[in-house]
Amino acid sequence: MFSFLIRRIVQAALVMVLVSAAAFVLFNYVGDPVNNLVGQEASFEDRQALRDRLGLNDPAPVQFVRFLGNALTGDFGISYRMQRPVSELIVERLPATVELVIASALFSFLLGIPMGVYTAIHREGFVSRLVLSVSLIGVSLPTFVIGIGLIYLFSVSLSWLPSFGRGETVALGLWTTGFLTPAGLKAIILPAVTLGLFQMTFIQRLVRAEMIEVLGTDYIRTARAMGVSRSRIHYVYALKNTLLPVITVIGLKLGELIAFSIVTETVFQWPGLGLLFIQAVAFADIPVMAAYLIMVALVFVVISLAVDILYVFIDPRLRTRAGGIL
Repeated sequence: MFSFLIRRIVQAALVMVLVSAAAFVLFNYVGDPVNNLVGQEASFEDRQALRDRLGLNDPAPVQFVRFLGNALTGDFGISYRMQRPVSELIVERLPATVELVIASALFSFLLGIPMGVYTAIHREGFVSRLVLSVSLIGVSLPTFVIGIGLIYLFSVSLSWLPSFGRGETVALGLWTTGFLTPAGLKAIILPAVTLGLFQMTFIQRLVRAEMIEVLGTDYIRTARAMGVSRSRIHYVYALKNTLLPVITVIGLKLGELIAFSIVTETVFQWPGLGLLFIQAVAFADIPVMAAYLIMVALVFVVISLAVDILYVFIDPRLRTRAGGIL
């Protein structure tokens, strides 16, 4: 087991080094950082002095090692657009994105899994057919179309929910939250549904397909023949084995919620990291773009590592294999 963990950690570290290399290339070779920091009126001598001060005239390997060291300490330089440390901008915008992801994850998981189980057990029922038909909307429509449709319905037509912004927030030290105010809770509903709708329908269909497959296995038929109750077969035997492959997908979907929050935050002008990234792209703010790339990759790597470890603890076969072979 210990060797399994070491191998997974080494693999995660290698992935982060490769992503950091891509961010380093973006940081140093997409445009000239000096041109973004000084005006066109700056002299050649001033430009060279700034390049020396920033270490841009050092060999590329030296710059990359320095970039890795700075990244490990959370130092991604100064934003070209805002002239503020990128780390400060990330800390400032992170709470909005994290709370949006939490809300959308709860929406997608708490609805997707039960709906998938229900539609698998009652495959021929009217409600199941209706759920499957409606779920096609979440799978087929782009996120920005869903967001605009929800804004038109609930903000413009019915005036029930706000169409943009985060609402009123409360500062808890460095963290700002909208979960503690009525305006903040109302503001997060539409973005959370927009971001989580595709994930919810995907999970629902995945759970349904896995559940149907498990219900057709020999041990389920044996349990029925032995007189085991339907509820125990469905919610103990079948559901447990259904969720094993779903865990991996759910973990990756958490990472996707952060990566794909860009569109949702842009539609609703949600003041999170996704909106910050879009603004950085528009202004070619390379330090912010590089920091966002590394942060999203880190989230995927950490979630993937956590899912691998959780999978080993849940499935005894994998635990034995990890301990015996690895």
